[in-house]
Amino acid sequence: MKIITNLIRILVLSLIILSACTEKSSKGDDKAYTTWSSYLGDSGRSHFTTLEQITPNNVSQLHVAWRYESADWGQMQMNPLVVDSIVYGVTAALRVVALHAETGKELWQFGDSVQVWHSTSRGVSYWEKDDDKRILCTRGANLYALDALTGKPVPSFGVEGKIDMRSGMPDSAKEKFVISNTPGTVFKDLIVMPLRISEGSDAAPGDVMAFNVITGKLEWIFHTIPHPGELGYETWEDPNAYKNPTIGAANNWAGMALDEEAEIIYIPTGSAAPDFYGGDRLGSNLFANSLVALNVNNGEYLWHFQFTHHDIWDRDLPAPPNLLTVKHNGQKIKAVAQITKQGFVYLFNRLTGEPLFEIEEVPVPPSKLVGENAWPTQPIPNKPKPFARQSNELTKNDISPYADNKEELIRIFESAEKEVYSPPNLTPTLLLPGYDGAAEWGGAGVDPDDGILYVNSNEMAWNLQMNIKKTPIEELTIGSTIYSNKCATCHQPYRTGVSSSGFPSLIDIQLKKSKNEIVSIITNGKGMMTGFPTLSATEKEALVQFLFNEEETNTNDKMEIASSENLYVYQHSGYNKFLDSNGLPGISPPWGTLNAIDLNTGDFLWSIPFGETLELKEKGFPTTGTENYGGPIITKNGLILIAATKDGYLRAFDKKTGTLLWEYELPAASFATPATYEYNGKQYIVLACGGEKLGTKKGNQIIAFSLPNP
Repeated sequence: MKIITNLIRILVLSLIILSACTEKSSKGDDKAYTTWSSYLGDSGRSHFTTLEQITPNNVSQLHVAWRYESADWGQMQMNPLVVDSIVYGVTAALRVVALHAETGKELWQFGDSVQVWHSTSRGVSYWEKDDDKRILCTRGANLYALDALTGKPVPSFGVEGKIDMRSGMPDSAKEKFVISNTPGTVFKDLIVMPLRISEGSDAAPGDVMAFNVITGKLEWIFHTIPHPGELGYETWEDPNAYKNPTIGAANNWAGMALDEEAEIIYIPTGSAAPDFYGGDRLGSNLFANSLVALNVNNGEYLWHFQFTHHDIWDRDLPAPPNLLTVKHNGQKIKAVAQITKQGFVYLFNRLTGEPLFEIEEVPVPPSKLVGENAWPTQPIPNKPKPFARQSNELTKNDISPYADNKEELIRIFESAEKEVYSPPNLTPTLLLPGYDGAAEWGGAGVDPDDGILYVNSNEMAWNLQMNIKKTPIEELTIGSTIYSNKCATCHQPYRTGVSSSGFPSLIDIQLKKSKNEIVSIITNGKGMMTGFPTLSATEKEALVQFLFNEEETNTNDKMEIASSENLYVYQHSGYNKFLDSNGLPGISPPWGTLNAIDLNTGDFLWSIPFGETLELKEKGFPTTGTENYGGPIITKNGLILIAATKDGYLRAFDKKTGTLLWEYELPAASFATPATYEYNGKQYIVLACGGEKLGTKKGNQIIAFSLPNP
């Protein structure tokens, strides 16, 4: 009955909107897409602007208008917000800064005077009503409301200006790792929050929660792991999955899109946890890996589509969807487009959830792991074609021509499984696109009116493999047990790390960090690493002693603590890229691309390599493309402005052809999405340059560009 009621509501809503003919358009609204007061430009996450001072003809004249140098060095993924005369950003240590839009002068900052935070943030949210203007930001599990003009916490919000986002979760989750890397979505007096949580057996449930912007009160909650009686409950074979302490996630971490007129919020979710072995969470696992449409006012379910059934590849939906209008069968349709890690674009009628291109349930290989039951089919769209190569398309001729150890790479390649959606196994699988995906959290950009989508993509192959845990429990100390379960997947069993994948060696860590610093990182996380706040003080002490080579081996009297860890039979072997002996990708270029796709027809307009591998460029080799993180700005008058690449440039492309028009070498790579705004008659492009990711040098600058004065 509830589903029928929702369908009736959607049909009525569709008729109202169609009869009103109130489609917002940059042609009909002089102020549409001229500001950047919401994450990625607007609530539809278009990355789009109608500002027109910077054009394809003059973009090569851009110069630095101002620089802001933070005291904090390192990765900044934030997309700045701009409201009136103020640019709002977040530094590498999670300090919120307010800068004057014309000069970059710091007006205020909000930081933590007690603790240094090591996570990353993609920005803040803005809300206003009359004279009440607020910035919403996060640190740890806390959501803060700040006075937008002073940076001081608003005392009437929660307790002294903050709330704990775990307040709506079950008691078993209230001590678990919960943060938010991505700005919340604001509508009326609500903010709907994305959550980043653990991806292991200690994960909290990925509930979607809306809080009151004025008071901090929890207003509604949507269970992504359904409770009894809720839609999707039957897709989990374990009837207690919703309260099983070793099952969790299915969370939205990438951000959301909002149709303000229809009052519908579109929420892309990630995998259920644990990531790579689903023997304890059999079933298709709704609403993991799904785009879920809800009534933003009350969280009422409207429709959904699941992109990966029973995910055992970490195929989270990596970016917010894009809202746009397309023309299909001679009719204009309000659509929502979702890009994926697999390199697919799915397009739906955003009011009804009806796919606008055919999606086929394709048979995929079964799992060979005991207790696992991979889903027999996965949904693959017939159009558009993938914007990244797929593993099953490769042959040995696709091994990199630049590799010195080409024969070795061919042997590894030929021994690996390469079918799309080949499940994790005890033998190697070549995962392409890789763990981080073709699409990234930077997201795609669209022109909301013409139906063209622009997306940058990675083509990095990774190795996927599971191992059997062989170490007898009696040989494990407390610290080594915890390390094996919490740390070894990323930092490797012998603490060597995988530097090429961003996971540092922990050998001799005692020479680089104090015990207190290590405890803080264990608790709160750092960068890609999730924290482990549920570990007891004794367990944290044991882990630090193990890392510092100080732990006693005779710990049988403490084995109760160590054995309390959930020891799965299988363990993921780690995040290892398929690289040559020089550390370059083991497959042939392009290793990163920039693409334009016409979603009216499903056809590609163009695709180009994106970024340079500097050591190959110096030898005269053609453009290879590079790994890239961060999204574009799309301008009405014909530009794509994007940084994102490992080589550290900001670039401008002709959006009609993909022709490079201008590039500027930044002081550090910008793994972030830029913003654009106009102040005192001048248009600016502003972006964060924090570097650090992919082994690049650290930076600390926020830089704004403009055209020279006439």
